[in-house]
Amino acid sequence: MEFMKTPGWLDWHQDPSKPRFQLPAGAIDAHCHVFGPGAAFPFAPERKYTPCDASKEKLFALRDHLGFARNVIVQATCHGADNRAMVDACLSSGGKARGVATVRRSISDEELQQLHDAGVRGVRFNFVKRLVDFTPKDELAEIAGRIARFGWHVVVYFEAQDLPELWDFFAALPTTVVVDHMGRPDVSKPVDGEEFALFLKFMRENPQVWSKVSCPERLSVTGPEALHGEQHAYRDVVPFARRIVEEFPDRVLWGTDWPHPNLKGHMPDDGLLVDFIPHIAPTSELQKKLLVDNPMRLYWPEEF
Repeated sequence: MEFMKTPGWLDWHQDPSKPRFQLPAGAIDAHCHVFGPGAAFPFAPERKYTPCDASKEKLFALRDHLGFARNVIVQATCHGADNRAMVDACLSSGGKARGVATVRRSISDEELQQLHDAGVRGVRFNFVKRLVDFTPKDELAEIAGRIARFGWHVVVYFEAQDLPELWDFFAALPTTVVVDHMGRPDVSKPVDGEEFALFLKFMRENPQVWSKVSCPERLSVTGPEALHGEQHAYRDVVPFARRIVEEFPDRVLWGTDWPHPNLKGHMPDDGLLVDFIPHIAPTSELQKKLLVDNPMRLYWPEEF
């Protein structure tokens, strides 16, 4: 099947640099995706965008190039609740990948077990209105109750201004809750401002809540340019991510977000994204928690 990419779509970086930062042994890219290929795994009819193809082979090659040992592959919204591309990548990884699925209320217990056997360890609830149509909270709560039996967690994607209306729902979920990309703070506002303080309060008051401190390329206003010739991209995001890493070192994850869906301004160099890590996790102890211990505990607990 042929798919026409969304006009203006930016494909992933074809020649990412080799990171200067030496990742700790066993490091995990805990947030990435596969798109299709559309000919083998068609994109969902209800999708809000049509991406380029981004295969498991390309993802695994990037993993090796950057120096990661494993991946957590998150179901992309362009595939809806058809998890076949993500599952195929997990099954093809030789045990080096786990998955986060999108499921509907109609899924059977047998199908959930099949996803578990394939390596799925969580489901994603997307509350970003421009990306998906809203799913009723009672349906999401029912799904969360069913997946809790498998020891899975819920990944939530939302924007900072929507946290107040979602707070009670997230706090009541019966699983670990992982927030994508720090709840998308507005980094042009002060790190000590009210909006980000609310997110930190949410994490403090809900010890089951974790945060991914990834995607500076989505949040940054200053962008990928280095300052004074130093390789330090996305510097305006650093204070926000570092605050979370230092206050909640056992509840943070990091991922590339390859192949970076729906970026409009620029396509990041994945090597530069890896070089962002020591700015937000400045000690080897914090780096090991962020990149090895925490994702192992969540996705490979039997090995941790």
